[in-house]
This record gives sequence, structure tokens and C-alpha cells, in this order.
Amino acid sequence: MQTRLNAYRIMWLFVFFDLPTNTKLERKKASKFRKFLLDDGFTMMQYSVYIRHCASSESADVHQKRIENNITNKGQISILRITDKQYGNIANFWGKTTTPLETAPQQLELF
Repeated sequence: MQTRLNAYRIMWLFVFFDLPTNTKLERKKASKFRKFLLDDGFTMMQYSVYIRHCASSESADVHQKRIENNITNKGQISILRITDKQYGNIANFWGKTTTPLETAPQQLELF
């Protein structure tokens, strides 16, 4: 059965976090978590906000599980999942200038 990709099936994962950085060890753990997110295909939207495009809810499940396996002992981490259609309504501002959305990555269909 072939599933058609559409703006309601494609997902975006947002990871929001506030990790302690008072000691050298805490800074190292926070840096390690940020590096993990980048290595897993996330893009930094703001310093403690990272986003990732996922082709499906199942793909988002995989990446969410990876995050859960890399959570630190201290701090707060929140994960938000929205559809591509919802993400299309975002408004980004840098000062008084509106910046257009990044285009979604191209999807490769094998079947």
C-alpha cells in the first residue's frame, strides 16, 4: 500500500530545552546534547530551540525516542510535534524584518 505524502502527514519536531550550565560538567553535558541534536538532523532555530523535518509520524517517533534516550539528569526538555501544514503558518521576525520559511527538504521515494 502506497501512502501519499501530504502536509498533514509530514511532521516537524521542535525540541525546547533549558539545561543547567553552572559547572564545567553541566556545560559539557549541555554541549553534548546540542551536538546530539545536530548529528540527528536537527537545525538550531534559536539557542535552546531545535527543529527537524520528518517525512511521517513514524519517523518523528524514531527521533523522539532518540531524544528520550539522550535526556540529561538535570534540566527541562520539551518536545512538540506539529504537521507541515501547521508549520506553514509560522511567522519569523529578525528585528522588524520578516524572514521567509526555509523550504522543506526534498523527500526521496523508493517505491
